Amino acid sequence: MYDKSNRKDGGFIVIVMIYLLGSSVLSAERKTADFTVSPCARLYNVKIGDVRWTEGFWGDRFNLCHDVMIPNMWHLLKEPKISHSWDNFLIAAGAKEGRHKGPKWHDGDFYKWLEAAAYVYGVTKDEEIDRQMDSIIKIIGRVQREDGYIHTPVLIAEKNKLEKNGEFKNRMDFETYNMGHLMTCACIHHSATGKSDLLQIARKSADYLYDIFKSHPEKLANNAVCPSHYMGLIDMYRTTKESKYLELASGLIDIRGMVKEGTDDNQDRIPFYDQTQAVGHAVRANYLYSGAADVYAETGNPALWKPLESIWRDIVTRKMYVTGATGALYDGASPDCFKDHESIQLVHQAYGRPYQLPNLTAHNETCASIGLALLSKRMLDITADARYADILELLFYNGILSTISIDGKKFFYTNPLQVVDNPPIPIRWSRQREPYISCFCCPPNTVRMIAEAASYVYSISKEGLYVHLYGGNTVCTQLTDGSQIKLRQRTDYPWGQTIDITIDEAPDSKVALFLRIPSWTKNPDITLNGKPVEEAVRPQSYFKIQRNWSPGDRLHLDFPMPVQFIEAHPLAEEIRNLVAVKRGPIVYCLESADLPENVNLLDIGINRKQPFSGIFLPELLDGITVLEGKAVKKTNDPWRDMLYREISSKEPEELTIRLIPYYAWGNRGKVEMTVWMPLY
Repeated sequence: MYDKSNRKDGGFIVIVMIYLLGSSVLSAERKTADFTVSPCARLYNVKIGDVRWTEGFWGDRFNLCHDVMIPNMWHLLKEPKISHSWDNFLIAAGAKEGRHKGPKWHDGDFYKWLEAAAYVYGVTKDEEIDRQMDSIIKIIGRVQREDGYIHTPVLIAEKNKLEKNGEFKNRMDFETYNMGHLMTCACIHHSATGKSDLLQIARKSADYLYDIFKSHPEKLANNAVCPSHYMGLIDMYRTTKESKYLELASGLIDIRGMVKEGTDDNQDRIPFYDQTQAVGHAVRANYLYSGAADVYAETGNPALWKPLESIWRDIVTRKMYVTGATGALYDGASPDCFKDHESIQLVHQAYGRPYQLPNLTAHNETCASIGLALLSKRMLDITADARYADILELLFYNGILSTISIDGKKFFYTNPLQVVDNPPIPIRWSRQREPYISCFCCPPNTVRMIAEAASYVYSISKEGLYVHLYGGNTVCTQLTDGSQIKLRQRTDYPWGQTIDITIDEAPDSKVALFLRIPSWTKNPDITLNGKPVEEAVRPQSYFKIQRNWSPGDRLHLDFPMPVQFIEAHPLAEEIRNLVAVKRGPIVYCLESADLPENVNLLDIGINRKQPFSGIFLPELLDGITVLEGKAVKKTNDPWRDMLYREISSKEPEELTIRLIPYYAWGNRGKVEMTVWMPLY
């Protein structure tokens, strides 16, 4: 049985009890508002459909998601010769005969795609998507066992009477991971459609886990690989108000210390409460941290906040790439440099050591970037601190978007910062996007983030409306008192530096708008109805304007986007004395496709005295701003059978180069690419 005496919860039980007892009061006071107010968060989500992309960068990508990404991925998932994902559900439901094929986490891949479809439906009300989801959910319901258990590998084995398979026999079966994605998907589907059929399936699954938690907690402690179910359970709690789901999510973090042979690979070698650094498999780590942040938002448990703050600092100051990506190593070791050598464990897709950020061999699985985005949003909700929104923006434009091709049909699994022909070591995953990847977790994860990007733009607070991200959109949503606010953004951001925000509707009372000022801008400026604001506008902050707004009020934001040369901490050895190039939120790279023939990518350097200029090319790569400027080319002889040599006395040659956004690399055939370059 689960012993609560082992909890490190400070006074948070009191907070939870107050919240639970007061939930009916909150509901009575705010009947007109349809979002959850987490008691220990400062910011709250707007409803699905309240924000709509109207034009520009993210509007184009949402339309592509609706028109191409969703149907293309359905084709991939339902075609048995490609993925077998949908076939696994059909077999488990008894609609077909056969055996399970594909990775054990394939159910979760499917749920992520279904979540994306549900969100797109919530915005577009596309009846075809709705009918498609209805038919899919009927099959999923037939898969589920009467006790609530749902995991196609085991259920298919049961149908085929294979005794070696059974629930929770192998932690690498990813059962709770799949169930977690089912829960989140079901909550999005319920919010988007108002229907409860998928939510009922998720409730049975969550109830099943709760019963196991009460009777055999060690089973769940040992089966928490990539714990999406922590986030899923909090989604269920927020949607259904069932307090046992919060109890379960909190308890699951407590019992991580029960694992007898825990590993840093799965972040359970030591209890979560004692962790101070990001370690192990980066996807599993970031999912764990996001789930812990969700639990903190509902409980205020100070024992959770201490590791979350420490781990966050460790990630963004010592282990994160300039693109926001994490998980530098295909394989690493942890605990690193441990005196007891026998205790050092192999860690797959690892965070690695502080400042260990290789380029050519960088792993950077996309799901790790998405996990960090999920964590960033949760930390932002809790604190309303702009530094978390800065990382969120960095990830959306760079570490996440780089996964998918411009046409929305091909995918990366990993995201290196340098690619060369004939690398000196084998590279596990393709350096070209593929129509289908055998480990298909990242593509549907990326599609759901693009589908849901609008949900990251705004938040509600008790004072008013926060604006985190910029793009052409409209928002019409309710504030915490039930009053309505409506505004629209017009901008060609991220290529252009100006944003116009027009108020279309506002309450009679004073409302605050909080405008995020990005950390990368220089000398930002804001005008209200043509007049400069009086207060100082500081980068990496929220600028607050509180007033009685009138329809037609207009804000003009000007965020200068100088081309910036970025250097790394000197302990980041592989990028010491190199520079990356950024403009606004976009990280740039050099592709061999933009170099003259017979010019080696690795011979190119940046001239610090030569400025780069941004030029928008509407026909290139679906419309991008490129950076053009003078660079230098070393005139070295080829390297043949040598490791060291005297530097050349030849003067470098000058040439003009073009840089493209990192997210757009690899869309013009097989190329070499680098983000970091020498500075001359």
